[in-house]
Amino acid sequence: MPQGPRKIIIDTDPGQDDAVAILLALASPEEVEVLGICAVAGNVPLALTARNARIVCELAGQPGVKVFAGCDRPLSRKLVTAEYVHGATGLDGPQLPDPVMKLQDRHAVDFIIETLRAEPAGTVTLCPLGPLTNIATALQRAPDIASRIQEIVLMGGAYFEVGNVTPAAEFNIYVDPQAADIVFRSGVPLVVMPLDVTHKALTTRPRIEAFRAMGTKPGRMVAEWTDFFERFDVQKYGSEGAPLHDPCVIAWLMRPELFTGRHINVEIETQSELTLGMTVADWWGVTDRKPNALFIGDLDADGFYALLTERIARL
Repeated sequence: MPQGPRKIIIDTDPGQDDAVAILLALASPEEVEVLGICAVAGNVPLALTARNARIVCELAGQPGVKVFAGCDRPLSRKLVTAEYVHGATGLDGPQLPDPVMKLQDRHAVDFIIETLRAEPAGTVTLCPLGPLTNIATALQRAPDIASRIQEIVLMGGAYFEVGNVTPAAEFNIYVDPQAADIVFRSGVPLVVMPLDVTHKALTTRPRIEAFRAMGTKPGRMVAEWTDFFERFDVQKYGSEGAPLHDPCVIAWLMRPELFTGRHINVEIETQSELTLGMTVADWWGVTDRKPNALFIGDLDADGFYALLTERIARL
């Protein structure tokens, strides 16, 4: 393992939970170095995800972070969005001003390819928090980069929790199953944060109030975002709060001991109308298909929120 902070590219469709993940990464320079943030269409259309990513960088006091706009639609399907969860802007809840910082001129896919070719092989980790369109497009356009990626740590999929957007499929994978299929077949080492683990990372009143009690703007924003975001899940699942899905990806890079999972085979359903976008995870090892992913199943939620609270308080 190379010493020093881990170099990462965050690929994202912010989303309140994406925003918290970005804040966690930007608050932790000793563990992760954010080379750039790539926006993709997902929770809301691309213009909004690219805007939201910059809003979050400014909220973190880091307007120098490079933000790139990527693919505005899935590889071969119409875009499905999730305003019903995240609100019309994707970051509904508190009012935030438009970002001042500019988008980079380069397309996100070009940035991913050029960065992986320029950095030493095996030193850059990709962190997709949304649909996998940008990552798959980069792999298709530049097959040579696959062997240069240290790891892809992604939020997506589900097995025991099954679907959250259809009975069988989790949103990020469902939006672009063809892209997910390319990524899962790429041979790149994968770590997957499915709903099975993220649904254990629930906000609770005390956890939200701990953010609010920081008395900082980022702390207050996280509290207000989670207040807004949780209403959907509380109503749907009857749970105490809402899962903070995407910060699990960043937390894994810093504190893998908080998580447990299995190295198994995961395949993406791309043909069936009924189960399109399903992550078919061979958790019980009933096939002879080769393991291609570390599929996470559990986490220490208290440890996760302790890390999150400590880091957000720095900003």
